[in-house]
Amino acid sequence: MRIDAATIVLTGAGSGIGRALAMALSEKGARLVLADLNEDGLKETKKMLRFPEQVHLVRTDVTNPVDRKALVDKVAQEFGELKVLINNAGVISVGPLQETSDEALELMAKVNLVAPMALCRDFTPLLKKAKPARIVNIGSMFGDIAFPLFAGYSATKFGVRGLSDALRRELKAEGINVTYVAPRAAKTGATGAFEHLIEPMKMKLDAPEVVAGHIVAAIENDARSAYPKGPERFFVLVQRLFPGLVDNGLIKQLASIEGGKSVQ
Repeated sequence: MRIDAATIVLTGAGSGIGRALAMALSEKGARLVLADLNEDGLKETKKMLRFPEQVHLVRTDVTNPVDRKALVDKVAQEFGELKVLINNAGVISVGPLQETSDEALELMAKVNLVAPMALCRDFTPLLKKAKPARIVNIGSMFGDIAFPLFAGYSATKFGVRGLSDALRRELKAEGINVTYVAPRAAKTGATGAFEHLIEPMKMKLDAPEVVAGHIVAAIENDARSAYPKGPERFFVLVQRLFPGLVDNGLIKQLASIEGGKSVQ
């Protein structure tokens, strides 16, 4: 798919991977509608773009149906169609499930899973008008390999992967394709929630710009899914074929960690 002049909605564009992705898409000449709850963050993102005149900012709480409708209406009024929807907004809460509050669980479910489902549903008519069009759902390696202390987050990302598989089959005849992207953890502000787990759990982190580059390549190549290069692809295969091996490895890593208080 060609990105230049394509109308693209990107959620979570006010920081982290979303900001880096907005910059990468702007370099390609895309017409961007950037959404985020953090309006100041959106404004900072816009300042960093190559073609800021091709950008619309929409302060959006993706958990709020009224805000989601306003975002859809903005795209309909300005462009009349949508070429690419990128569901990137996400939140994370880390720690033992027994210490995780209802509020944290509900927020992860609403932002990470319910909002992408609702936005895919609500934008489908505009995506049909631009066919061939594409939905890009940003998942995580935690959506394939569920780590202890990340139970709630992993559950939502497993859900995003399932959503992507189902919609890919459901919408193909409508001219809408679906790409699922499963990046490693990225070095963003959210990393602080699990910084104490990176070394003992042997996590590899990528710069947001690297993740953004992989997402752009996946869109341009009409990829079904995109996973990071390296041993993670092998571990995903092991998880699917020999999950007990992954169980044993992660249980041993968890046993080496002292504490592990919930961070929200």
